[in-house]
Amino acid sequence: MPLSPEIVAEMQVLRMFDTSTNQSGLKVHSDASPDTINATRRLYEKQLISQIDGGYLTPLGYECSVHLQQMLQILNSKPLL
Repeated sequence: MPLSPEIVAEMQVLRMFDTSTNQSGLKVHSDASPDTINATRRLYEKQLISQIDGGYLTPLGYECSVHLQQMLQILNSKPLL
């Protein structure tokens, strides 16, 4: 399955959240790029974040963000030879 530009933008927004604490939220301002604003809206519609302009990760959003960060860490690691 190819990654659409919309999914990539959503992944970039999810990467901005700090998953080490549930006390850290995110606010996407009106001067952010249209791609970021639209991605944030879609994440809200998918119930991954609590507010249309960011807010906090929902439980499902937290799980998704953790898996995304783990995947990126694996893909960015150097191969063991």
